Amino acid sequence: MKRYLLSIHQPQGEPPEPEGLRKVMAELDVLRQELESTGSWVFGDGLHDPSTATVLRAREGEVVMTDGPFTEGKEYLGGFVIIKAPDLDAALEWGRRHALATTLPIEVRPFRSEAAD
Repeated sequence: MKRYLLSIHQPQGEPPEPEGLRKVMAELDVLRQELESTGSWVFGDGLHDPSTATVLRAREGEVVMTDGPFTEGKEYLGGFVIIKAPDLDAALEWGRRHALATTLPIEVRPFRSEAAD
């Protein structure tokens, strides 16, 4: 099976209300259990907002560190899931289900080391 990255893109701003977040987390837990039971789960987790990031850049043989996100935007990578799937269509189905559970945009990408579909 091939590996795919499901990137969860989150808008800037206040997080959802606790009740809404509990519902999303419960649906994601069901998806994770199903991924695990089918042997498709590899790894996944949520990320802190971009203000917690540190960017490292190589410049003239030195590494410069700066606080904050690499890019500014209205959305940021809020979390990700790495799955195994037999093909892109199966990975897209997992992505579709994550989009329904989170109501957020999900980007599905194969890993470069995997053969193309």
